[in-house]
Amino acid sequence: MKKLFLIIFLLPCFAMAQDEQSAKEVIAKLKSDNEALGHRLDVLEKKIDDGLFFDRLSDVAFIDKVFMYGPPPAKVENPTAMGAKNPVKFWSYVFIPKHIDLNKKYPLLVLPHGGVHADFTTYHTHILREMMAQGYIVVAPEYRGSTGYGKAFYEQIDYGGLENDDCDATRKYMIENYDFVDANRVGLIGWSHGGMIALMSSFAFPDAYKCAFAGNPVSDLVARMGYATDEYRADYSASFHLGKTAREDINEYRKRSPAWNAAKLQIPLLIHTNTNDDDVNVLEVEHLIQALKAEGKKFEYEIYKDIPGGHSFDRIDSKAAKETRLKIYQFLARYLDPQKPLKNVGDINRAAYLPVK
Repeated sequence: MKKLFLIIFLLPCFAMAQDEQSAKEVIAKLKSDNEALGHRLDVLEKKIDDGLFFDRLSDVAFIDKVFMYGPPPAKVENPTAMGAKNPVKFWSYVFIPKHIDLNKKYPLLVLPHGGVHADFTTYHTHILREMMAQGYIVVAPEYRGSTGYGKAFYEQIDYGGLENDDCDATRKYMIENYDFVDANRVGLIGWSHGGMIALMSSFAFPDAYKCAFAGNPVSDLVARMGYATDEYRADYSASFHLGKTAREDINEYRKRSPAWNAAKLQIPLLIHTNTNDDDVNVLEVEHLIQALKAEGKKFEYEIYKDIPGGHSFDRIDSKAAKETRLKIYQFLARYLDPQKPLKNVGDINRAAYLPVK
């Protein structure tokens, strides 16, 4: 009788446990499906935006999207699996000014996009038009971890690591495949995470580049983890990425931070930052500047005071942004000697915001 009573008493508990387990499985399935849907939507968004590139730039540029490769994955779940150590394949955008003489040589700008997981988009339209007007050839790598190419590519992310090698692979590709690219006039330009890649690439491959510009660059991942949200930190400690928090492996985060690699700078460098940056806190860039000075490096920088636009203050369409971009172009022109350098804001307006005559 006691056993029967115990069974009757415990039956609801078993049922509740089974219901709870079922609920957890359903929730896990929903999360997985939602993640998969997110990646599919990223792919769709990428295809739509790619079409907009041709619509908004085809009057001034020949546009292509080329498939290339960088080093093998940073992490391989099964190293003995077929093809596990093959190079990582990725896409890059190529923009070639329509007005150039293909029998001559022209400077190349390598332009990595920003964002932890993001991609190169028509956000850059006006900037690309300004570059085309000057006679720059531009390559923009969709390095490992970029969005719009599915979950597997997303999880190849190697922030501050092999993404820099992907970036340099685009430089090599352009030199090997386009006779009119001048291998001796190659510059790096990027903002935010792209600015960090510009810095780390210039540190890693100093003989390949003539100069670099870093706008509001992520500069110190250790400091960044200190003020970032838990959701942001999770992008780095994810099992498919670094797999550890900064607290668990501080040296790994230092290794991937420009401020802790300042001794490697060998080429002309311009840095911009803004005190009201709402993404990369100015303290990161200040640390980079201090580190470069401590190493006795020669470089140029400007700390802007509360310029409207915050993190994107020099990329928006305001007059102040155009004036700041003009400074960037003037810096690049000193080392890359473009065919038609922009001399004033009027030149920028004609290049980026008025119809081509």
